Amino acid sequence: MLVGAAATLSVVWLWHTPPGLLGKADAIAYAVCHRIESHSFHLGSRQLPLCARCTGTFLGAILGVAAMFARRRSRAGRLPPVPVLVALGLFVVAMGIDGVNSYLTLLPGLPHLYEPQNWLRLVTGMFEGVALGLLVWPIFNQTMWRAFDDRPGVANLRELGFIAVAAVVLIGLVLTDNAWVLYPLALLSAGGVLMMLTLLDTIILLIITRHENRAASWKAAALPLLAGATLALAQVAVIDAGRFAVFGTWGGLVFPR
Repeated sequence: MLVGAAATLSVVWLWHTPPGLLGKADAIAYAVCHRIESHSFHLGSRQLPLCARCTGTFLGAILGVAAMFARRRSRAGRLPPVPVLVALGLFVVAMGIDGVNSYLTLLPGLPHLYEPQNWLRLVTGMFEGVALGLLVWPIFNQTMWRAFDDRPGVANLRELGFIAVAAVVLIGLVLTDNAWVLYPLALLSAGGVLMMLTLLDTIILLIITRHENRAASWKAAALPLLAGATLALAQVAVIDAGRFAVFGTWGGLVFPR
């Protein structure tokens, strides 16, 4: 039944969303991002699916999770130590400050600290996304596995520094403005949206149904992950339908000047 529901929902969503891979990525982004054109990078003349900040956020989240797999800590269930948590908290605070400052510029007459820049949105979003990935993945492991690895995914600031270097490389790739680079990164960032929603929804479903800490293998985890992915796509579809009903366009929000 779950497989049937997932397949049906996928077909309906694919049928009613814009054509092409980037069109589907636009539809995923449409559920979580304002998609304001001036706040976004472009692939030639085409706006990327997510704004600059959200592009960074969801690429950063993928990077955070990938880093734990790369270090063979894919089932690490402990949160990082306090120094790393403080650094991750600062990443989120920096994004919050830049986000509020950017929002103030959308409303005429309000004072703001500095003129927002897309590169700065990308940077603060990227490091916030890294923080999200490094925090959500251990919670997922604590909830999913019968016996999770009782180690932190990131053990110290040195390890976090390596991830930060990789984040800077990703930022540089986005800023190259090269179509061959931006196209796969655009699709990857949209995939990051589904990844994060799937992880969060799977955690919630396991807790609500009291099926946490039962999986011993990825095969056993497949069914709850499919349930989480189906719920994630359903959330995207509902928000897409509601937003499109109000605005009648897949484009971004427009603020009066």
